[in-house]
Order: sequence, then structure tokens, then C-alpha cells
Amino acid sequence: MPEQLKPPVLAEMSWTEARDLLRLRPVGFLPVGAIEAHGPHLPLNTDIIIAEAMATRAAALLHGAGVPTAILPSVSYSVSYVGACFPGTTPVDAETLSDYLFHILVRSAAQGYRLICVCNAHLEPAHVDAVAAAASSAGKESPVPIVFPDKRSEHWSRRLGDEFQRGSRHAGWYETSIVLAARPEVVRRQWLEELPPNWVDLPAALRGGARDFIEAGADLGYFGDPASATAEDGERLITTLGELFRDHVLDMLARER
Repeated sequence: MPEQLKPPVLAEMSWTEARDLLRLRPVGFLPVGAIEAHGPHLPLNTDIIIAEAMATRAAALLHGAGVPTAILPSVSYSVSYVGACFPGTTPVDAETLSDYLFHILVRSAAQGYRLICVCNAHLEPAHVDAVAAAASSAGKESPVPIVFPDKRSEHWSRRLGDEFQRGSRHAGWYETSIVLAARPEVVRRQWLEELPPNWVDLPAALRGGARDFIEAGADLGYFGDPASATAEDGERLITTLGELFRDHVLDMLARER
């Protein structure tokens, strides 16, 4: 990404720099992920990497069009119980996450943002419900709009590939491609060619009663086809996700006008 299009990162600013940025009434992007097993080939912070990549791309698309933006510090720990059968996965209670996120959103909104967009990459159903509840409640308390686009919606899921649509989207082609594009150095490439496809519909397995990844049919903690992932596919996916969040923001800003 060209240096001039890289959006400001709040956590890297001094308070005086943050003050000057907030005077511009930027759109704030809040990445939300998880600390969770993603197969033997991806790190525990995979969802955070993805959330930050799509938030940064969305912000850059708006920034390049003259809309001030900022990337807020990521929310890392979240509702990740289905991955807790693997070491390192660190879940928090849904109610705790929702309350924590509510306060982050309300207190951030009060600082001068024009709008805040929640960029969530972790798709465990209970987690998504907790984030949605926090965004909805915070939006009612906030002086500015808070949006939470859901990339699982049919309009967007069909643009994210067949694997994503069929539910085999945890640490497979979709997520591995994005990490290869965003942070290639963290991918354990020696594993990729050894991982056969695992075509299990994870959301359907969870609805059917599976309590974790292993019960759903993932002894190594991945679904889909990670061996087919490429950085080129990941770059296209990041752009598509960036467009999703950009479009939601622009739609809300148009409604506000």
C-alpha cells in the first residue's frame, strides 16, 4: 500500500497528534479478532491479522477519497470457546466481551469521531452475537453512528469464494490467503502442502450440536483447503473486504446527510 494512503493508527500517536486528528472528525475503524487455534500453519492471532488488514484497506479506500480515517487499537480476546480444545486458545465470556466492547465504542465515539465501524474477523456465532449486541447498544448511547457490517450476508459471502459460502472457512483457503498477503512471514509454509482439504460446514456442525472444532471434525483445527491458498487471492480478498466496510460507511454517512 502506498505510504500516502496508509491511514493513521491511533495507538501509535501521541495525545497531541490524536487531538489534531480528531478535530478532523475521522471515521474510526475498530478491528475485532480472537486468540484462537487456526490449524498448525497459522498463528493464534490470525483473526486479529485479518481484522486489521480489512480495516486498514477500508480506511485507505476512504482516506484516498478524502475522508479522514483512523485505525483504533484492536480488540483481541473474545468469545472463542469452540477452539478451546487446542492449547493457546483464550476465550472470554460473551457477556463480558459485549460489556467491554460497549464501553470502548461509547467512549471512543464521544471523542469526536464522525462514525465508528466495527471490523470483525472472528465468526463464532456467540461471538458475533455479542459484538452485534454491543454495537447496537452503543449506537443508541452514542452521539455518532456505529456500524457493524456482517460479511456472512449473502451479498458479500458470494464474493468471498465458494469455501467461505460452504462454511469451511476456518484456517482454510480464505483465511490462509489473507494472512499470506498481509503477514506472509507468520505462515508455517512447511505445513501447507501436507494439509488435505477438510470440507466440513463448521456453522452447520455447531448448529448440529458440535461443541468444538474436534467434535466438528477438525483434529488439526482447520476447515477448508489451506494448501490452495495464495497471496494473490489474499490481496483480492482484502480488497473485497475493504470495499464491504467502505460501502457500509459511505451508506451510513449518506443517510446522516
